Amino acid sequence: MQLFEITLLLLAVAVVFLQIARRLRVPYPSLLALAGGCVAVLPFVPHLNIEPRLVLALFVAPAVMDTAFELPPREMLRNWLPLVSLAVLLVLVTTAAVAWAGASFEGLPLAAAIALGAIVAPPDAAAASAVLREFSLPRRTMAVLQGESLLNDAVALLAFGLAVTAATTPGGAWEALVPRLLIAVPGGAVLGILVSLLATRIVRSVAGTLSAIIVQFLVTFGTWILADRLGLSPIIAVVALAAVAAQYSPARTSARDRLNTNAVWATVVFILNVLAFLLMGLQARVILSQLQGPALTHALVFALIVLGIVIGVRFAWVMLYGVAVRQFRAFFEKRVLHGKAPSVQVGVLVSWCGMRGLVTLATSLALPQEFPGRDVIVLSAFTVVLGTLILQGFTMRPLITLLRIAPDASLDEDVSRARQAMMDAALEALAGVPGERAAAIRAEYGAARIASVDRSRPTTPYDELRTQAIAAERRSLNQWRSLGRIHDDAFHLLEDELDRAELHVASFGTTWLDG
Repeated sequence: MQLFEITLLLLAVAVVFLQIARRLRVPYPSLLALAGGCVAVLPFVPHLNIEPRLVLALFVAPAVMDTAFELPPREMLRNWLPLVSLAVLLVLVTTAAVAWAGASFEGLPLAAAIALGAIVAPPDAAAASAVLREFSLPRRTMAVLQGESLLNDAVALLAFGLAVTAATTPGGAWEALVPRLLIAVPGGAVLGILVSLLATRIVRSVAGTLSAIIVQFLVTFGTWILADRLGLSPIIAVVALAAVAAQYSPARTSARDRLNTNAVWATVVFILNVLAFLLMGLQARVILSQLQGPALTHALVFALIVLGIVIGVRFAWVMLYGVAVRQFRAFFEKRVLHGKAPSVQVGVLVSWCGMRGLVTLATSLALPQEFPGRDVIVLSAFTVVLGTLILQGFTMRPLITLLRIAPDASLDEDVSRARQAMMDAALEALAGVPGERAAAIRAEYGAARIASVDRSRPTTPYDELRTQAIAAERRSLNQWRSLGRIHDDAFHLLEDELDRAELHVASFGTTWLDG
């Protein structure tokens, strides 16, 4: 009962801070991190322990599945150079720099210092996306940031798992862990692909029912747990699972199932993200109560040093990458990047999108209680998350305004071309159908096609008129219900139809507001 009460309390606190974030127009993770900091200093907040392995499965698995499903492999292949630079090399460099600081200034064992570096190395794109999606930034930059947030988690969690094993296993040597690494990565990918192919058949048999959504969560968590039990990489397994599912499931999923699934997944991932920030505050409160006097001061100073290293290493690495690419522009643009080299302004923006979030929180909470230096590591992780989200999150919007990055209209153009092709296909399919109904539908598609020629705006005048008509229908339906002229079962059926019609004509840029 206590766990349930604490969860409800945390969600209530989150609702308040989310509304504040909306009004202040700041990234919601920044306010949640601030809320976690407030929770950490409250003396009456109860202590809550969560089993370490449960933390990663509960918080990371659905977030990775959700992100990987929306990022096709071909995008990662197109942007392989910046992704390797950010998601692999930068993570390893950051891990090494923080590990050096942990061993030099805090006296942590090598394995524990590497674990700390792996915890704070991977940025989270959630906070950056909350701001960046409001601006017409280069699509390539957005794709790279999204891909980085996915792949760097895999690299960091692999390093984290090896470091924890080396630190907690008696006589564990790094040399003995290398063969495990060589098996864990390809083995996890194979497991994810096999589970996805099997799950496709299961989901197809329960399509059109709520059981389909339950099966999706069972498959996601089951893949993570199975990979963990087999000594494979859980995150690689889930990424492979999502990649195969994203390739084959859209053509086999009905519109109704897709709407329901997207809504449920977005809600679950959002709630887990919220809880992770606040649970981190609970853990930090316990650590603050255990560290007193000079020990607490020393730990806080070290945490600030880690924060400075994390921010400084990313800025230096991204800017040096940009200098190198621009120096050999002719080679990289033609043979590697297949596009223009990143400008200095884009480099500054990417370097400032290093906010830490869910993975850093979950991995720090997943440390065993007896792990060497656990209190200092968790406090440092909390400081890095809180510091990057507040410092970088609150300054992201003015930075974008200051940089004056040229807007990218290619997304609008692609949508416009695809819309016209879709409408041409619809008109061709109805060309030989006689009758007034077919003529009315052809006239509707013809008007929509003419309106969609304007590529400068995502919402056409046709869409705006349809939105006005749907709003009138909704007012009429609500009036009928208030007057008792329609029963609730019929009302909800018609309401569902209007919701889907409104989504159909809504701008592709319209997204669900967080909070």
